[in-house]
Amino acid sequence: MLRNSITDAVVLFVSPSGENNRSVCVFSMELGIIYAILYGGPKSKLKGLVSPFNRGKMYLYRDTVKNSIKITDFDVTNFHQTFRESLFKSWAASLASEIVIKTKCGGSPAECWKIFNGFLDGIELSDEDNGRLGLIRFLWRYLELLGIRPDTSFCARCGKAFFSERETSAAEHGKSNSAEYGSSRVEYSRTEPAELIQTAAIYMPSENGFLCTSCSAPDKGGFRLCKQALHYLTAVSELEPKEVRSLRCTAKAVNEMRDLTFYMIEAAAGLRLKSIESGLGIL
Repeated sequence: MLRNSITDAVVLFVSPSGENNRSVCVFSMELGIIYAILYGGPKSKLKGLVSPFNRGKMYLYRDTVKNSIKITDFDVTNFHQTFRESLFKSWAASLASEIVIKTKCGGSPAECWKIFNGFLDGIELSDEDNGRLGLIRFLWRYLELLGIRPDTSFCARCGKAFFSERETSAAEHGKSNSAEYGSSRVEYSRTEPAELIQTAAIYMPSENGFLCTSCSAPDKGGFRLCKQALHYLTAVSELEPKEVRSLRCTAKAVNEMRDLTFYMIEAAAGLRLKSIESGLGIL
């Protein structure tokens, strides 16, 4: 890093440092995770700009004597105003930030930048229900970045396909409908066809794979996913983001996917995530 540098950056966390200064955790597209000091009194304009989840061009100065980095300016291009109005959105953004930090950007800052900021911009424009699905999509895509996302198409033990050829073709083209396939385009509902909310597969952590109901033993635990949930995760894996955003799920499917992705991301991080542990009732 040069003594003076400019980088595309998003603020992850800000905490007090001394009487007037702040310690800032920054995600830079070029530099990854960095920690910098922000100097200035309570009326500093720069302090107002360097707020969590703001994104833009950040100007940095590296003090080689003190071995520290100072933020000298921040040209913000993306604010997220609705995060201040929604406890869920702010908590979900904090969870995503914690994941990025704990996993060191998944080893790929450029790809992580795309996934992370796409998520922040997406939930900024979403209501809370759509935001919950957005969080699931972010986690599922991040698991792919980490290289540990399991295949949702086949049983990991016997190789049986979870979906018929017709269903697979429909999902690939984004044309599935709630009555036939399980990628519902309706809002949250408790009155979906019984076929869609029956258990279709069980994720077994020991195998990092999904097993069909024939291969899984009822007493072995695991995470059960109904057909709709399994189909939704498949759509996230195979369709363009704009196509997946049009799909909706039942509350049952959302809860199953949330529990699974929360477990898997904590297992990937190798520790309990504070945002999940303290915000479970919110997320």
